[in-house]
Amino acid sequence: MSVTAVDSRPVAGPVPDSAQWTAGDRVKAFIALTKPRIIELLLITTVPVMFLAEQGVPDLWLVFATCLGGYLSAGGANALNMYIDRDIDALMERTRNRPLVTGVVRPGECLAFGILLAVVSTLWFGLTVNWLSAGLALGALLFYVLGYTMLLKRRTAQNIVWGGIAGCLPVLIGWSSVTNSLSWAAVILFLVIFFWTPPHYWPLSMRVKEDYARVGVPMLPVIAANTVVARQIVVYSWVMVLVSMALWPLGYTGWFYPVVAGLAGGWWLWEAHSLLARARAGQRGAKLKEMRLFHWSITYVSVVFLAVAIDPFLR
Repeated sequence: MSVTAVDSRPVAGPVPDSAQWTAGDRVKAFIALTKPRIIELLLITTVPVMFLAEQGVPDLWLVFATCLGGYLSAGGANALNMYIDRDIDALMERTRNRPLVTGVVRPGECLAFGILLAVVSTLWFGLTVNWLSAGLALGALLFYVLGYTMLLKRRTAQNIVWGGIAGCLPVLIGWSSVTNSLSWAAVILFLVIFFWTPPHYWPLSMRVKEDYARVGVPMLPVIAANTVVARQIVVYSWVMVLVSMALWPLGYTGWFYPVVAGLAGGWWLWEAHSLLARARAGQRGAKLKEMRLFHWSITYVSVVFLAVAIDPFLR
């Protein structure tokens, strides 16, 4: 499916002159370009993997250097994403207050900011962590910007499936920052996030599908019925939970991680199947309760990766 660019006029009226904004407004806007709340989730998956790779407490300076590099790299990717998507952001209800839409930041400034963060983060990783981590971070940034934002997002309903690879790479970065190598443990956790991303994002897309439909972005809930989306969520959820349990039989964890991951995964599957049941019953709007799974998905990944960090101390 091919989607053309949409009218870039903002829905909120004329963009105010940037001279009307204070220095504080500008600082907050540049921070907003990095999408700090999303980056928090990336760090939740990075730091626990460092504990698993170290089988204990990793060097605290290394943790700081990895987190700062990860923030700068993901922040650059998010800024470039906003630069590319500024036309549709102006027309979507949930993005109409982003800095480029309101005019606090000019497009050229956003582009330069994103490129600067990309360069600085890559050099920071290479000089303070290692060049393998630097390459993985740069790869994640380029895949998110070029692969997801520019190629997949407006063309296919599989956008979030394959585009989500960029969000999986912080797991590999966390492992490589400690070991300067990769392992099957890191790959398994990479796959957990890969299969987690679609059933995490599709419930939110179900809630705001009118926004995506308005701008021609073919998120799965836009082009498929709720029952189809919910069925896909259940499939990905089962694969995610099964993959998450593979760490234990392969000898990478003790007893604590599989207990926590099993309980958290069981609750996830209950919510996913409940969403499918409500969709099959024809529930819509607030009665569909799709955001229950979205909110639980954030808790799930936090709990599972916290177990990853704690497990080495209980073996």
